[in-house]
Amino acid sequence: MTGAITDFTQFTNLRVAAQQNDPAVLREVAGQFEALFIESMLKSMREASLGDPLLGDSNQHEMYQGMLDQQLSLEMSSGKGIGLAEMLVRQLGGESHDAPVRPAGGFRLPASPLAAAPPRPMWSDAESFAHDIWPHAERAAERLNVSQEAIVAQAALETGWGAHVPRAEDGRSSFNLFGIKASRGWTGDSVSKPTLEFENGLPRPQLAEFRAYNDVAATFDDYSAMLKQNPRYAAVSDHGEDIEGFARALQSSGYATDPAYAQKLKAVADSETMQKAITGLKNSDSQPIALRQLPDAI
Repeated sequence: MTGAITDFTQFTNLRVAAQQNDPAVLREVAGQFEALFIESMLKSMREASLGDPLLGDSNQHEMYQGMLDQQLSLEMSSGKGIGLAEMLVRQLGGESHDAPVRPAGGFRLPASPLAAAPPRPMWSDAESFAHDIWPHAERAAERLNVSQEAIVAQAALETGWGAHVPRAEDGRSSFNLFGIKASRGWTGDSVSKPTLEFENGLPRPQLAEFRAYNDVAATFDDYSAMLKQNPRYAAVSDHGEDIEGFARALQSSGYATDPAYAQKLKAVADSETMQKAITGLKNSDSQPIALRQLPDAI
């Protein structure tokens, strides 16, 4: 049952649980962010109205209209909502197994059961993702003098092991595995995608433009060129096998606004999923690189 907007204890309890890093409330917190976004849209729609209010224009009317918008936002964000909460859960480090991958290009209301299914991810699991990108990570790692695993871990962090690569409106993959934005000087293709940016330590959802590439090789080439040539990222190179140092340098350079970005990247690199992917690479019949370049499996 959806809570009432006037029940302020629900927000207090959520804030306390979030401060204690309780993973059980992550989805609920994400739902509240989705409700705030919907409320903002409703407010903007009403402000665009050219007609006079039915019951007259007064402070009381505005107050009750605002409360109605807030309650409507809670109702609309309950259940599966519009999909924004699922995106927030993924970007804040939570799991989301039951939600479909939504195509890029803006927020969507829940699709009809008769609508076409969203495109499937290019990779079925972490092992296939790591297998396909490892040779490209090797090339980028040599150019930057950093760990291959660190680069694979960053691509995995940015895309959920390849499950959430931004897509164009027609379903084509952008092959953007590193969350690289389409800055003002970018002349290539781009795709729109809901994302989460941190301002003053607080996460704020927004719609951003991301670079699009023709294939996986192109995204790694652009990624390594950006880190190598842009003075902003000068401290990111030459960390060798020090994955934690690489991750901290990325965060310090402002690569991502998430204050826990370095911690999350290191956690992915140290995760059981990464170790299984490395083991799969080592035992695969079609190994992308020489065995001597792979760490011993754990």
